[in-house]
Amino acid sequence: MITHLPLCSILNPKKVLVIGGGVGGNLRELSRHASIEKIEICEIDRMVVEVSKQFFPDLAVGFEDPRVTLHIDDGVAFLKAVPEGTYDAIIVDSSDPIGPAQEKPFFQSVAKALRPGGVVCTQAESIWLHMHIIEDIVSNCRQIFKGSVNYAWTTVPTYPSGVIGFMLCSTEGPPVDFKHPVNPLDACGSNSIGPLKFYNSEIHSAVFCLPSFVKKVIDSKAK
Repeated sequence: MITHLPLCSILNPKKVLVIGGGVGGNLRELSRHASIEKIEICEIDRMVVEVSKQFFPDLAVGFEDPRVTLHIDDGVAFLKAVPEGTYDAIIVDSSDPIGPAQEKPFFQSVAKALRPGGVVCTQAESIWLHMHIIEDIVSNCRQIFKGSVNYAWTTVPTYPSGVIGFMLCSTEGPPVDFKHPVNPLDACGSNSIGPLKFYNSEIHSAVFCLPSFVKKVIDSKAK
């Protein structure tokens, strides 16, 4: 979901950056998008990659895509060195969004690295446990990203409380409507990594339907 929500919201993405995600699952899902020409991944810990390749080959298969370039580096430092407007999409699948990953300079670096109308999706905690963190993330993103800013959530049974959230933002430029995918994957069928099991266009739109207590907090940040 952290991959397909942003990538299915824009037409013909060509250059994508993944921050973290060293197990390779994001790369595996990115490989379904034929328009992509270059995928870069910045993972701070090489051992994560090596262990995933050894013990989780169904996830690490993403590293076999010839479009992938691996950088072993700190994501914050890597982003600071990225030329302005480099990527169509950035996926942040690193630490929980606390500390450096929650602060304005990090989001500012992400925004700078995106082209006009580029999109970012970052892990954004559980609505049942972390509304105080989510509130801060939404507030920061509304100040920095001048396009669309949306919060979504989905079920992940192995995560605390059984759900996880996503912050989806776009930079100023061609408008992005995250709630209505323009680059559907429903008809992709089978390929070398198998068919989609969870994501479809209906699920995509549904994850933006928020419980009232969440909607109240997020709407208040739009004022």
